[in-house]
Amino acid sequence: MTPRFAVVGLVTSDLAASLAFYRRLGLVFPEGSEDQPHVEAELPGGLTLALDPEETVRSFHAGWQPPSGGGRISLAFTCGSPAEVDAVYEDLVGAGYHGELKPWDAFWGMRYAVVHDPDGNGVDLFAQLPSAE
Repeated sequence: MTPRFAVVGLVTSDLAASLAFYRRLGLVFPEGSEDQPHVEAELPGGLTLALDPEETVRSFHAGWQPPSGGGRISLAFTCGSPAEVDAVYEDLVGAGYHGELKPWDAFWGMRYAVVHDPDGNGVDLFAQLPSAE
């Protein structure tokens, strides 16, 4: 049997804050997830996003420490239009999340922006730019 990529797992320092962030991006987590030691959201294409509080990880790996030096992981969310990239970015930044890179028209043909989730993970927002005719 060949292993199949199935789960993106994030360790969170504040589960409730992470849930609020990813719910703003449209992910669905069960009600009451804030009090659970592990939560999951189904993603399109059969993948799963799993969130585990630091305490859960330390329950089976006592010496675990968050990575240092930044750049933990980056997730990317496609938007339906360049205007939606701008709107989602403004919504998240307006809600108090760190805007790392304001929306811009990237040279590879996408409207692109980056925000940070509550743990400092990069979350890219992107949409294809209309073709120049």
